[in-house]
Amino acid sequence: MKILVINAGSSSLKYQLIDMANESVLAKGLCDRIGIDNSFIKQTRGSEKAVVLNKILKNHKDAIEAVISALTDESIGVIKNMSEISAVGHRIVHGGEKFNSSAIIDEKVMEAVRECIDIAPLHNPPNIIGIEACQAIMPEVPMVAVFDTTFHSAMPEYAYLYALPYELYEKYGIRKYGFHGTSHKFVAERAAEMLGKPLSELKIITCHLGNGSSICAVNKGKSVDTSMGFTPLPGLAMGTRCGNIDPEVVTFLMDKEKLDIKGVSTLLNKKSGVLGVSGISSDFRDIQAAARENNKRAKLALDIFCYDCKKFIGAYISAMNGVDAIVFTAGVGENDYDIRKRIVDDMDFFGIKIDEDKNCVSGKEVNISAADAKVSTLVIPTNEELAIAREALRLLK
Repeated sequence: MKILVINAGSSSLKYQLIDMANESVLAKGLCDRIGIDNSFIKQTRGSEKAVVLNKILKNHKDAIEAVISALTDESIGVIKNMSEISAVGHRIVHGGEKFNSSAIIDEKVMEAVRECIDIAPLHNPPNIIGIEACQAIMPEVPMVAVFDTTFHSAMPEYAYLYALPYELYEKYGIRKYGFHGTSHKFVAERAAEMLGKPLSELKIITCHLGNGSSICAVNKGKSVDTSMGFTPLPGLAMGTRCGNIDPEVVTFLMDKEKLDIKGVSTLLNKKSGVLGVSGISSDFRDIQAAARENNKRAKLALDIFCYDCKKFIGAYISAMNGVDAIVFTAGVGENDYDIRKRIVDDMDFFGIKIDEDKNCVSGKEVNISAADAKVSTLVIPTNEELAIAREALRLLK
C-alpha cells in the first residue's frame, strides 16, 4: 500500500509518498510559491539528488496536479499512475474538541475543520484547500485527516482550562489545545522502543524545538500537559512568536503603539520571539553565529529560549512526579547540540546529565545520557509524515 502525505501551507505544499510495506519514502517534495510568480516543484526520489521543475502553480489544485505529474513522470517518477496511491493523509493543525483521534474525511469532518478557522486562521484554511484540491484530482481515493491537536485531547480538565469565566469556554471553546501532537506522539513511542520499556510504564518529556517550539509531558503514553495553548503562540519564546507574556502587555501596547487587533497579533506572532530579542533573525543558526561573535542580543535571545525550556521541563517533572526520559526533536532539538547542553545543564538534581561527546551529533538518533545519569536524554529525529501515513493505514484497515 502506498500512501501520499500532504502538508499544505498558504503558498507551499510539502508531500511524501510512502510505501507502507516497509515504510520507505519513495519520493518527497515541495511545491513552492503557489499563487506567486516563479512557482516551482522540487522532488527527491529516494536518495537521489533533488530535481527542480518550474511550474505555473496558480492554486493548490495546480500544485496537486504537479505532484501527481511528478510522481508518475517516466524520468523522475516512482509510480506508473494514480491508481497506485491507496490513500492520502493530510496534516490538519486544529481539530478543536471534536476529534480525539484521526478521521477519514467526509463532509462532517470538513465542516468541523472549517468551524476551527476562527481559532486557527493561519493554518486551517490552507489545510482545507489542500484537501479540496486532492478530492478534485482524486475523488475515489480515501482521504484521512490527522490533527496536531488530537494527541493532547487526553489532557485533564484542570490542565487545559484557563481561569476565565467558564461560560466563555462553553461559548467559544477557549481552552488549551496544544500542537505538534503528531511529532510528540511519534518521538515518545520511539523513545520507549529505544529504552526497551513499554510506553505505558514511562514518564517522558518531549521537546519539539524549532522555529515553532513546544514541550509536552507524556505520562504512560498520554499527553497530560503541553506548552502551547489555545493557539500556537504561548509557551516558549520561538522563532517569531513571543511565548508566555503578561496578557496586559497586549492592551498596553495597543494603547501606546496605537495598534489594532491585526497589528498586535502580527507583532506577537511574527515580530517577536528570538527575532524580536536578537534583532537579527528567526533562524537559530544565524543567532548562534552572531552569539559566537559576542553579539549581546543574540546571546540574550538564546538565554531566554534555553531558560524557558528548562522551566517547562522542571514544571512537567513536578506535574508527573518524576521523569524517565527527556527527548529532543525537530530542527533545533535534533541538530543544535549547544542548545541541548544549555537546557539540561545544572539539572543533575533531577538525575539529568549528558555525555558531552555523545551530544556532539546532529540529526541522528542517539542516547546522549551520561553513564551515571538517572534520567535518559535522547535525540530522536521526528517523522510526522510517517506518523500520518501510519494513521491513514490504521484507519483504512
